[in-house]
Amino acid sequence: MNYDEILKYYDALIDNDDDCISLLSNTSAFVKQTIPGLNWCGFYLLKGEALVLGPFQGKTACTRIQLGHGVCGKSYQAQKVLNVPDVHRFTGHIACDEQTQSELVIPISGIGVFDFDSALPDFFHPALEEFLLQVAQHLHIKLKAIDN
Repeated sequence: MNYDEILKYYDALIDNDDDCISLLSNTSAFVKQTIPGLNWCGFYLLKGEALVLGPFQGKTACTRIQLGHGVCGKSYQAQKVLNVPDVHRFTGHIACDEQTQSELVIPISGIGVFDFDSALPDFFHPALEEFLLQVAQHLHIKLKAIDN
């Protein structure tokens, strides 16, 4: 898979968009349809001391996660990418979908987290993690530009 090419398509998709919800919605849809093997992809948005479910693709999900809880809450609180190859070994994992085996969470400062789940163990190899991090960075830049 050529992640550089896919990133160009993503940039073209978001280029003329100036609405936060539209950007988040299309970003989650784009990633979900582009990366086979994901069973969930979406955003949890910072609201006070919690992350609240935002636009996503996949099964219904937990609606509120306290900061410091689960992979998402810990990732945002630490402002650190968390790549969990086996969610069953992650203390405090919040199981929204029993099929999920691995999870990657990317914090987006001031916004929330971009969360990815897979039914496959150890799914988020380094090249895929780097690609998803780049998508999150491009999105963050776009969101900051429209906020000003």
